[in-house]
Amino acid sequence: MTQEHRRRVLVTGANGFQGGAVARLLAGQGHEVRGLVRDEAKAAASPPAGVTPVRGDLGSLEDLRAAFRGVAHAVVTMPLEYDSGTVAGYARNIAEAAREAGVRRLVYNVNTPVPDEATPYAGFETRRLAEEVLRAGGVPVVVVRPPVYLENLFSPWNGPAIVNDGVLAYPLPAEQRVAWMSHDDLARVVARALDDDVPAGQVLNVGGADVLTGPELAAAFGQALGREIRYVPLEVAQFEQGLAQLLGAEAAAGVAGIYHHAATGRAGDLLAPSPAAVESALGVRLTPVIEWVKAQSWEHWARSAG
Repeated sequence: MTQEHRRRVLVTGANGFQGGAVARLLAGQGHEVRGLVRDEAKAAASPPAGVTPVRGDLGSLEDLRAAFRGVAHAVVTMPLEYDSGTVAGYARNIAEAAREAGVRRLVYNVNTPVPDEATPYAGFETRRLAEEVLRAGGVPVVVVRPPVYLENLFSPWNGPAIVNDGVLAYPLPAEQRVAWMSHDDLARVVARALDDDVPAGQVLNVGGADVLTGPELAAAFGQALGREIRYVPLEVAQFEQGLAQLLGAEAAAGVAGIYHHAATGRAGDLLAPSPAAVESALGVRLTPVIEWVKAQSWEHWARSAG
């Protein structure tokens, strides 16, 4: 990579799953990456290779001014915060600090699709609000709206049941079509959106290589793992209750909003953007579900014989 193509990029939430994937990819491409984290000591213990952790709170304009100083590009993902006033404040601080720093392009990972119509769900509406604030902030913005992540299935909630019981339980209706996406594919899309030849000001509804119903997803897992896997729609209230024990009630309600919306039957193809359109528009290769499943270490979730 030539020096003129080497960017200095600020990535928020670089110690999280999505921000971490983006930061690792950009650093691997040779860019100078600053990872904004709230807890610098924790991040410094195991930062992604090539990423410099910078402590900063999204609620502090001064922190963000320092973090953005000398930065020309930024990737923003909001934390699990669903109070509209707090999220709007975060977005205003980011926009102001980025504008003052002369940021040439900001990619906002919404972390969810957003319905055209308003909903009663904070998980959608706070992200819609942040998007509006950032787009009006005076910095060229590209908005990326992904659907649901495959990594949600490689987790303590799903991994053991898939491996030991042949059950893929998830809080989406069996008939709901979803373009399941990996964090690595998200990172590739975000990195591409930083390029100047991708027009600023647009909203990219992105997803993975395959658009699948629940049973089709289970069949793909079964083919990859060499065993029968069946799909079981999980009650959203049950899912939210379990999530609340880990994240707290407010964050759990925010995360669960997308699933409550799907349960109403009004989601349509909100979670199923065209893979061909994504690949054509951005020139990135998306990972098929079967390929992703085969690449994971599912033995991690195997129940001990003892």
